This record gives sequence, C-alpha cells and structure tokens, in this order.
Amino acid sequence: MFDIGFWELSVLGVVALLVIGPERLPGVARTVGAWVGRGKRFVSSVKADIDQELRADELKRILEKQKSLNPLHEIMEETSESLKDVGRETTKTLNDAKQEHETASSHSESESKSS
Repeated sequence: MFDIGFWELSVLGVVALLVIGPERLPGVARTVGAWVGRGKRFVSSVKADIDQELRADELKRILEKQKSLNPLHEIMEETSESLKDVGRETTKTLNDAKQEHETASSHSESESKSS
C-alpha cells in the first residue's frame, strides 16, 4: 500500500515535534493512532463483507448449476427404472421359457418311457 520506511517515519516524527510541540505531541499521536485503528477496522469490515458476498455469490452459482443438472438426474432415474423393468420382464420370460422347456422335456421323457 504505502512504502514508508524507517527514515521517512523519523523525518515525519521530527517535523511533527517541531510543528506541534512536545506538550501536545503525545495527545496528537494518540488521536492519530485511534484514527488509523478505526480506518483499519473499517477496511477489515469492508473486506469481510466483500468476501461474504463473494461466498454467497459462489453458493448461488452452485445452486443454479445443481438446478440445471436436476432434470438430468430425473432422466437418469427414469432410465434406470425402465432398465430394471426390462430386466425383470426378461428374467420372467426366461424363467417361463425354462419352465416350459422342462415341462416339455419331462412330457417327452414320460412319452418315450411309455412307448
């Protein structure tokens, strides 16, 4: 922010001592320190508010993204249910065919034994 080194502060202190005087310098230093503290707290507060708004905005974006993906999730669920139904029907058909085959085999065996 500001590039103030030791020598600049020293010159500023000497000028303040000459202009303000030794009696009023401690009071002025306290007042300036209080103002600087208030300024830092204000900047920190503004920074925290901005960070909070950025996080809230990011959360809004994430929620919007999830809302846009929600129909996709519903389609996936419907497709999954359809595939499960097809699987159940296929299993039932295979079991029925197996049972018919076994029944036909047992009838043909009993007919061949009878003959």
